Amino acid sequence: MNYELVDAKYVKDFVVWVRFDDGVQGEIDLEPELYGPVFEPLLDPSLFRKFSIHPEFRTLVWETGADIAPEFLHEKAEATATGKENRRL
Repeated sequence: MNYELVDAKYVKDFVVWVRFDDGVQGEIDLEPELYGPVFEPLLDPSLFRKFSIHPEFRTLVWETGADIAPEFLHEKAEATATGKENRRL
């Protein structure tokens, strides 16, 4: 499914708030995802908070070249909105 990110705001540390075109919104802590050569530079908070929404792909991107799939962000936002992120299966 195609998810379009319509708004995103820096909250604190490595947390962003996102809202999608289908109404799903929530805060996401991205720190656990910031590993590997593409994402590790974003562990610098001054770089992390400089994200934008890509005009064509409608997801978070950084000037370092890092980006996060909108499907991943949507899943995480939906989980935080429903409290699923703390449940164990």
